[in-house]
Amino acid sequence: MQNSELSYFEEILRARKAQIMKNISGVEAELDGLSDVEMNDEGDYAAISNDNMVDTAIGTQQGTELLEIELALSKISAGTYGICEMCEEPISFARLKVKPHARFCIDCREIAEKNSAK
Repeated sequence: MQNSELSYFEEILRARKAQIMKNISGVEAELDGLSDVEMNDEGDYAAISNDNMVDTAIGTQQGTELLEIELALSKISAGTYGICEMCEEPISFARLKVKPHARFCIDCREIAEKNSAK
């Protein structure tokens, strides 16, 4: 991969990392604020509980993505970015453009997903 392409992906990954950290901070602040909300009836409790579950799920998903981004950034530093972890072949530029923190090429991703579904 050329240096210009690495710089391109590093910029995208760093921007996404900053956005996720901002989102996670916002979710944490919102969850902290929920403890101060006065609940008058079961409807209030259900609404707050539902919001809490959604915020927690979003936070968990974004936390996972953040870890994958950190790994991708470390691979850029190590010179191994864009190499499939399973077959060790280059991951296509098109795939990295869609998912810059991809760990597997398309074929290996399908294999990994089938194995994790078992």
